[in-house]
Amino acid sequence: MKSFIVFFIVLFSTVVQSETMYIADTIKITFRTGPGINHKIVAMIKSGEKVELLKPEEPAEEWSFVRLTDGKEGWVLSRFLKSKEPDGLVLDRLKKKHNVLKNQAASTIEENKVYKKENKKLNSELKTNKEISKKIKSSYETLKKESAEFLELKSNYAKTSSNFIEQTKKAEKLEEELTSLLLHQNIKWFLSGAGVLLLGFVIGFSTKRQRRRSSLL
Repeated sequence: MKSFIVFFIVLFSTVVQSETMYIADTIKITFRTGPGINHKIVAMIKSGEKVELLKPEEPAEEWSFVRLTDGKEGWVLSRFLKSKEPDGLVLDRLKKKHNVLKNQAASTIEENKVYKKENKKLNSELKTNKEISKKIKSSYETLKKESAEFLELKSNYAKTSSNFIEQTKKAEKLEEELTSLLLHQNIKWFLSGAGVLLLGFVIGFSTKRQRRRSSLL
């Protein structure tokens, strides 16, 4: 019973005081069932792997009780544990990060070249569009001016046409009146001429009769 209580005390203390440690810069170390080389090797732990220190490490103790990331618990040599991440692992991670950033930089440079090319093309198109817009504006102003002149000419033409129609009607009316007047005058002249002719005929006939009477006497 006493040993059972001691086991729980030890277990509780290991849970409370656990901390993350790293395997130092070495190739691989043994992970054993107990604190000693005579205990069974459970696994081989490679450099840089994280372990959870369950039992506080004492300076005089050669072995430390740890838990792996997969949940297995066992013992490793204390001299291979470090509280900081190994320099080799940090260096490898930095190299990988550097390569990623290098690739990203190369990709960014290529994208920047593409963007510069597209920007140059867009600037050229913008310049062309500005020139076209300027021409369209000039054409619009010319058309606007010509349209105003056209509307004015159209208005003048409408007025002139209206006046022409009105003058034509007046001329036709005057022509009708003149024709009628000439017709009346011609009739009067005809009647006058006929009257004079008739009068001359009557006078001539009367004179002739008088001559005949004179000759009979």
